[in-house]
Amino acid sequence: MAAEQSAEQIAEENIGSAKAGYAAFSWGDRAAAMVNMADDIEWVVPGNSAVSGTYHGKEELGALWTKLAEKSLTMVPEHFLGDEERVMVLVHMTIDGESSDRVDILTYRDGKVVKVQSVQDTLFLQHIFGTK
Repeated sequence: MAAEQSAEQIAEENIGSAKAGYAAFSWGDRAAAMVNMADDIEWVVPGNSAVSGTYHGKEELGALWTKLAEKSLTMVPEHFLGDEERVMVLVHMTIDGESSDRVDILTYRDGKVVKVQSVQDTLFLQHIFGTK
């Protein structure tokens, strides 16, 4: 029988999973970026921009990523903080040559990301993508 994992081990695995996902995204490998996401992932983008809203499932998330890629999005994760349930990622992003910072809060269940909530400058998103 396998030994139970400690909360610290689970947190380390979640952080490793998040780092791998962000790295794959930066390489343009969407499939690899979604490997550790639940099929029914919920992704929340705050604000009233054309990309704001709640996206459900990998297909809707892929459509969001396509829209973001149209504006030459680059994301550089700078810090990862986590526990056995959540990983917070402090991210510096550049879209259409303009930069802003954000925090992504990834919620994990059974080793999979089930929800991502971004905290960011919503006026920045409106400036880049327009309003709904």
